Amino acid sequence: MKSLLFDSGDLEATQEFLSSAYTPMRIGGRPADTRARISRRAAGGLSVDRLAFGYTMAYDAGALGKVCLVTMHAGTIVDTTGGREEVFGPGETFLLAPHDQPYAGQVREARYTITMFDPRLLDRVSALPGGAGVRITGARPIAPAENRRLGAAVAYLRDHVLDEVSASGDGNRLLVSTAAQHLAATVLATLPNSTYTERGDLRDTRDAGSDTLRRAVDFIEANAHRDITLADIAASIPVTPRAVQYAFTRHADTTPLGHLRRVRLTRAHAELLAADPAAGATVSGVAARWGFAHQGRFAAAYRQVYEVAPSVTLGSR
Repeated sequence: MKSLLFDSGDLEATQEFLSSAYTPMRIGGRPADTRARISRRAAGGLSVDRLAFGYTMAYDAGALGKVCLVTMHAGTIVDTTGGREEVFGPGETFLLAPHDQPYAGQVREARYTITMFDPRLLDRVSALPGGAGVRITGARPIAPAENRRLGAAVAYLRDHVLDEVSASGDGNRLLVSTAAQHLAATVLATLPNSTYTERGDLRDTRDAGSDTLRRAVDFIEANAHRDITLADIAASIPVTPRAVQYAFTRHADTTPLGHLRRVRLTRAHAELLAADPAAGATVSGVAARWGFAHQGRFAAAYRQVYEVAPSVTLGSR
């Protein structure tokens, strides 16, 4: 886990920090309150920043090279890239700019969260055939419900996953990669993007048979301890990711990643049965090793399957 903290009333220092932490940029304005506060936590290619500016600040910045999601808590951000003027306010989660393009705008006395990750992760979790690159084609989610869903995914990462990583250490790569995949998949499910128009549904339907399901299940069983994605599962068969999704929906009444979570829950159960609490084993530690960041949700899923709390299983040794 990496972290940083910036708190300054010096505009020149703020510009230097922003250029170092994000991308080279120029800021301007004549604020009465020049205080800027920025904190960052980062792990496994994910970063989550909390920012607060007590003034209106204009910016003109180069390409970020990252997928950059902004969740607004107070104030407004105005995107003026290319001469347009699009205003984002409290409660909205949106894409700040395409990862490979410069952007410009204003922060107007705002508090917000910035979440960034490598755009290649979108390709890893996408259902595009042939490994085609994913393009996000709009800044705002496609509907209010999708805006809430995307905001909840960011909040889950910010408030639970990174807390757990901080407590368990940087070695928990599975926890971080699972959370990153979930966020990337949520981006594709909520923001307008090219996957909506580039799916080979006819071929995928044909390939979504019981043999595809069997091969996918075998791969998941053998690799549940690894950082695997839907694209990895599909490549092992090989069919498209969409065909794998269809196979699980049609023949198993679940999703590939839903089945992966169930397998990991089973492995966590086995580890709890064998673990010794006197030797320092904990429910949160076991859950995190199998990619479950939120202990309350892990406990609820565990109780639903095994009809006892995970702490009971751990204490029964």
